[in-house]
Amino acid sequence: MNEIMRQRFFITSTGTGIGKSFITAGLVRQAKALGKSVAAYKPIMTGCTEGPIEQSDAGILLQALELPASFANIERIAPWRFKAPLAPSMAARLEKQSIDFNALVRFGHDAMAETKDVVLIEGVGGVMVPLDDTRTVLDWIEELHIEATLVTGTYLGALSHTLTALDALQHRKIPIFAIIVNESAESTVALQATVDELVRFTHLPIVPVKRRKTGEENISELRALIETRPSPLAGEVAKT
Repeated sequence: MNEIMRQRFFITSTGTGIGKSFITAGLVRQAKALGKSVAAYKPIMTGCTEGPIEQSDAGILLQALELPASFANIERIAPWRFKAPLAPSMAARLEKQSIDFNALVRFGHDAMAETKDVVLIEGVGGVMVPLDDTRTVLDWIEELHIEATLVTGTYLGALSHTLTALDALQHRKIPIFAIIVNESAESTVALQATVDELVRFTHLPIVPVKRRKTGEENISELRALIETRPSPLAGEVAKT
């Protein structure tokens, strides 16, 4: 596949627990179903002592890639791992470590330079999560010069969080490929109502994803994002 047809996306979100890994795994499966070669990375993980490694974010991606959750594979796609379930800057500090931001950016550029048709880089937490004393996920995305896909939910408050994240991304002139609305568990706000409200504030492509059981990442709603490649729209969020 030529350079123009290659797809490179950074999967970020409005916060933690929104379903980035679930969505990234879904994108992997859709790419594979379309006969495309795909690579997926979760460079930074925190809370790595919680549960079996197969159930970790990296484990979920490896399962979608049809690769074993071996130490070598985990190390390859998630080289920065910390025990505490905290922001990366805080989790690293507890272990008397720090994240080398330049090395993190180089890792991303190397991943994007692969010959795979699709390369997905999953972030950690939300757009403004601190990585070190001065940099956030937003700085990471900006340095990679990559299109962002923003994952949000339908929980009460998601609209404000989504528009705030969009404003931050667009302020840095980061191209946004799409917004994915992943239906939140036990949400009091309807999925379609959330989408309808967001449509009033942005012309970006919005993909609603109905809630599924854990591990069910064959998300057909995502196929169009991988099957076609609309030009990224990075217009301003409409003012109220």
